[in-house]
Amino acid sequence: MTLAELLGVTRRRLVGAGIAEAGLDARLLVEHLTATSRIDAIARPQQQVSAEAVAAVEDAVARRITGEPVHRILGFREFYGLRLSLSAETLEPRPDTETLVEAVLPLVEAVAARSGRCRILDLGTGTGAIALALLHTVAAASAVGVDISDDALATAVRNAAQLGLSERFTPFKSNWFSEISGRFDVIASNPPYIRSGDIGSLQPEVRDFDPCRALDGGVDGLEAYRTIAAGAAEHLEPGGYVAVEIGAAQKAEVRQVFQANGFVLAEARRDFGANDRVLVFAKP
Repeated sequence: MTLAELLGVTRRRLVGAGIAEAGLDARLLVEHLTATSRIDAIARPQQQVSAEAVAAVEDAVARRITGEPVHRILGFREFYGLRLSLSAETLEPRPDTETLVEAVLPLVEAVAARSGRCRILDLGTGTGAIALALLHTVAAASAVGVDISDDALATAVRNAAQLGLSERFTPFKSNWFSEISGRFDVIASNPPYIRSGDIGSLQPEVRDFDPCRALDGGVDGLEAYRTIAAGAAEHLEPGGYVAVEIGAAQKAEVRQVFQANGFVLAEARRDFGANDRVLVFAKP
């Protein structure tokens, strides 16, 4: 089978199964599993694909048709220009979370410029996406990535190593702040914020494949924010900031949670879809 034929067959199968972005998914799967590129598809469409690669693509298509997200099948996802490996207990990092990185980045740069270093605490680090994106951009920064999952921490460590950031990234197993000591210039988190009762109505790609622990924010979706707001001050350097990702309709509620713990809202940012997505708090 030629590369062009394999791309066409794959796309048609995904279209027939009702996959929304069938063309893109077909290209991602074929390119990865045949070790080819978009340039190859254009310049060398008639190149032959091995039987082993065709079989691998067919297996991947079967998985995609059952609802498994394409990036879970690939085993990685791009985030802030970085390729991050995924695992069963890591949330798949999404473009909306890049808004959190963009909000925190100027704060990290300012601290690093002023004092020559910046210590970051990434709560619920998962793949390490937030911390590693910041470390990749600011050479004077270091980060502690906290997670309760051994699998997630192992994945974050692997990603740090692949990106050459191991020396500045420290994994730490803790249930939020329970095992954490010391103070940090910036605390960042994309915590679980979906109401427990809403988990069942999520898109199957999220509900069935992202770890529930990384999604379920309790009855009202605010449990993690209460924990972070209650413990953050003890672990912040003077003049430090706490930045959290939020659900699109949670701005007022999360702001109230942090204000009840003595924080003031320093900045609010919207994501690429113009939804409220990130809140940055300071403690006077």
